Amino acid sequence: MVPVLRFCLALLAFLLPVSFAHATCDGKAITDEVYNPPFCIPAEPKRIVTLDPLITLGMLIELKAPVVATPYMAITEDEVLNVVKAQKMVDLGNPKEPSLERVAALKPDLIIGSAEAHSTIYEQATKIAPTVLFKHMDWKRYLERLSQVTGREGVANASLEAYDARIAAIRERMKDRKLTVSTVRFAPDRFVVFVDGPDAYAPFAVLHEAGVKRTAYETVTDGTIVKRPDWEELANLDGDVLLYVSASGFESGPDDALEKQVTENPLWQLLPAVQAGRAHRVDRGPWQGFHGISSANRILDDIERYILVDQ
Repeated sequence: MVPVLRFCLALLAFLLPVSFAHATCDGKAITDEVYNPPFCIPAEPKRIVTLDPLITLGMLIELKAPVVATPYMAITEDEVLNVVKAQKMVDLGNPKEPSLERVAALKPDLIIGSAEAHSTIYEQATKIAPTVLFKHMDWKRYLERLSQVTGREGVANASLEAYDARIAAIRERMKDRKLTVSTVRFAPDRFVVFVDGPDAYAPFAVLHEAGVKRTAYETVTDGTIVKRPDWEELANLDGDVLLYVSASGFESGPDDALEKQVTENPLWQLLPAVQAGRAHRVDRGPWQGFHGISSANRILDDIERYILVDQ
């Protein structure tokens, strides 16, 4: 009888913290697209830490959320970095291994991160403050999720309405266009092609939503996000227009030299868009460090500048 009683007490002790956590959720709980659900949304967070200095940080800035810390490493957009410094956000170091000691010292009431990048430190983070790690999702849905957990739904809704109106107008102009568009990123010793598909990275999801047609090589129906062609496979980028990014790494200094190295190669010069004079370098900022509505609008600027230029 005693062993059975001990077992029941141990089981109760195990279950009580979970039940208590659920019972004390005074607000809304998120069960979808988060690591270790459910996540109870804290009421009106005033001190937010984001472990992701890319899309999450940029969107939180657009939402005017009270962010107190983020890793500075990997912030490549000057406009984002200027805000980070102006607001005196604390630098958490490497985004893959952010300083939890600094996080704890700040006494945040909400920590936001990525399920893919930060699941290994989730348990430690939750001991500091309520922690939500979001899974990969469509960028507009992510903006809505962030607005939900930070209490800024109104800001997100207004921004998305203006974006939707602009993209609808561009899509209307695109619908009779027969041309195809290729995109590629130059990186040291390799090429990266972000494809058009169900899980497309945000800038290329914007292209799709705007009605831009990619080539057969760049279009998928599965969960592929990138392809890495070699020089011979680069011939598959046979779109009428070619948009390329030169991004050598976190620092932009070597980008021009990398561009020169690639564009002077005879195999590059054989591409149809290059021969037609319709290959254009685009800013690495919005195309690689996408961070929300402002980045999406800069993608749309490039569509109007390079794809709809003759309309």
